[in-house]
Amino acid sequence: MTRKNVTETVPADAEGIAKAAAILKRGGLVAVPTETVYGLAARADSAEAVAKIYTAKGRPDFNPLIVHVSDLDQARRLVDASAAAQDMAATHWPGPLTLVLPKRKDASLAPAVTAGLPTVAVRAPAHSVMRALLEAVDFPLAAPSANRSGFISPTAAEHVLASLDGRIDMVLDGGVCAQGVESTIVAFREDGEWEVLRPGPITTKGAAPHQLSSIEAPGQLASHYSPGKAMRLNVEFSEVAPDDFVIGFGEVAGDCNLSESGDLKLAASRLYDCLHQAAASPKPRIAIAPIPEEGIGVAINDRLRRAATPPD
Repeated sequence: MTRKNVTETVPADAEGIAKAAAILKRGGLVAVPTETVYGLAARADSAEAVAKIYTAKGRPDFNPLIVHVSDLDQARRLVDASAAAQDMAATHWPGPLTLVLPKRKDASLAPAVTAGLPTVAVRAPAHSVMRALLEAVDFPLAAPSANRSGFISPTAAEHVLASLDGRIDMVLDGGVCAQGVESTIVAFREDGEWEVLRPGPITTKGAAPHQLSSIEAPGQLASHYSPGKAMRLNVEFSEVAPDDFVIGFGEVAGDCNLSESGDLKLAASRLYDCLHQAAASPKPRIAIAPIPEEGIGVAINDRLRRAATPPD
């Protein structure tokens, strides 16, 4: 780091990307924008670099990481992908879709990436900055969300610094993330079926119902994305208290409105910024207006339920 206990923020231009690539090559940590949220990137083939992710985030060691790759060819060096998985990747990559697939025996990955599981979560992101960074290095990147474990995910550079300033080497500032919620995670099973482990921007049909028995992908912890305050969900306007920080939707204006017009995609892109504003507010509680459970609204409500669940 350039100064003790300070994380450098640089523009995500060619010079910044080259500097980030150099940091990653020597085993450092860089926060990078993706189309979903900012990711905390480290080289996925280095045990020492991956360990730094867990330390910086305070992440439990049973929670695996997503490995970001440039394309399906690079993914196939790490995982055994069935024809159905390859078809899904061809349809949605690059984009906000993560596939959980069997790990190849010869995959060059640090053991902590998979948290001891026989599978790897892989994704080819669409964001131009992350793609340029992947092209600038000759290894895949492990990159969970760039925030302290359990806290609000970052969709802007200042969100990263709110919990990781002084704990990582650099933030590549590429502006606000467009999608705003983490990728959809789909696991392919040996019997050919597939399950959605985490809802996200890509909605899928034909999935088997998922019954959580153990953590096998990021974003499955019951308590996650927490603003550190008590939250009430599906609050109607008449139920709002004077000292509630209100996150509105549609006609419920609130202190921060996800979408005045009721646009769920816009609501997803604003979700974490509103939660960051709520966390910083002097108001002691947070009230969330009802969000339709449809389309990407399923992912929004998933994140809100986890954010409202107190940690064990």
